[in-house]
Amino acid sequence: MQSNFTQEVRSFVVSNYLLGREDGLSNNDSFQDRGIIDSTGILELVSHLEQNYSIEVLDDELNPDNLDSVDRIAAYLTRKLSPPPEEQVSREHKVFSL
Repeated sequence: MQSNFTQEVRSFVVSNYLLGREDGLSNNDSFQDRGIIDSTGILELVSHLEQNYSIEVLDDELNPDNLDSVDRIAAYLTRKLSPPPEEQVSREHKVFSL
């Protein structure tokens, strides 16, 4: 699932911030260090994530650990869209009665 996020996020970043040129962008390159996305760009990125993935990016999630590279965004989406651990366990151990 994360690879799908990686491909989509990379495509969005290249199209919207690099004008279609990948310019040697690695999936783990820091957007901030490379000057790819500024504060206005982050708002656009967050809006894109919220609309495309039907999520809400909370204020405490607006940090470089979640949003400063293609790989970090893909990992963030994977965590955000995965069911909580207790739901996974209850689903795995669910007993069906006939």
